[in-house]
Amino acid sequence: MRRFAPVTAVMTGALVLAGCGSGSDSGDSQVELSVSGAYIPQPVSDSMAAGFLTITNKGGTKDELTSVTSDIGEVTAHETVDSSMREVKNVAIPAHGQLVFKSGGSHLMFEKLKRKPEEGEKVTVKLHFAESGTVTVEMPVKSATYNPKTGH
Repeated sequence: MRRFAPVTAVMTGALVLAGCGSGSDSGDSQVELSVSGAYIPQPVSDSMAAGFLTITNKGGTKDELTSVTSDIGEVTAHETVDSSMREVKNVAIPAHGQLVFKSGGSHLMFEKLKRKPEEGEKVTVKLHFAESGTVTVEMPVKSATYNPKTGH
């Protein structure tokens, strides 16, 4: 059994070094998130608002959005299925994929607003992820009729 000890030590060392490699694909096995297109249409209600954004994961490992917080009120994630909206607790961001919150589909729902956000200001939200920790995003408040495809 002793003759296997040096082989085991060499293999363990090789595995440790492989994990520390600096090859071109070393980041591929990690989560690599970015957020784009974030905005809140100016709400018509004093107590609720919606938020939209895209989370892109360029890494080779999935992540999960576990919660969203903001100082203007409670925030939950919702999905729309067959014209029916329902709250979801954890939302997956697949490896090499996207999570899109858009009008008519999945979205962030701001409820019990402490104040009504006004067009031109920015609302700070914190996106909490299972693997990536917390990402802070500034969401500009756009007009109630804002269309991200046209920018108006």
